[in-house]
Amino acid sequence: MKRSLFLIGLLALGASGCRQSPPAEPQADQAQANEAAAAETQPAQLLDRSQAGTAAPKAVFLSPEGGKVSIADFRGRPVLVNLWATWCAPCVTEMPLLDSLAGQNGELQVLTVSQDAGDEGKAKALAFFAGKKFAHIQAYTDPDNGLTDAFAVISMPTTVLFDKDGKEVWRVIGPEEWNGKKAAALIAEASAKKS
Repeated sequence: MKRSLFLIGLLALGASGCRQSPPAEPQADQAQANEAAAAETQPAQLLDRSQAGTAAPKAVFLSPEGGKVSIADFRGRPVLVNLWATWCAPCVTEMPLLDSLAGQNGELQVLTVSQDAGDEGKAKALAFFAGKKFAHIQAYTDPDNGLTDAFAVISMPTTVLFDKDGKEVWRVIGPEEWNGKKAAALIAEASAKKS
């Protein structure tokens, strides 16, 4: 029953999040189009606790310097993994909020991992970050979409919180107001988990 309700929620969310692959026809100024589209809509989000307690996937992705890393490399403190793409309007809109969250919560490691595929996608993500000059988040990339596969992502953004031991606490499918009280309460759950 719990799984059925979750699937119904995902179907309802499908219209509000970004689908897993980029649009077929790229727009001339994608960043501006993303921001305009996000400003016009208030996408829904879904809180999923069905994977709570499971270990972080072993999928590797790339650090800002280009080295291979996994979520396990950040154990010892809570980790918030945000899967996003440059072509996803809600993803782009929540980046400044994630940057602010990372600056306000020193205990939390915020990983924004681009799911823009291939070398071209990686270059787009790095250029996006270079242009925005975020103060607290860095451009992690996953050009092979290993995390998309590991998390069975069907809509972006998808954000997953892990406790300090690398166990999933929850995931949010869709955008979130990361500087709000609701998000603060959700993130506090990672510290409340007993090992």
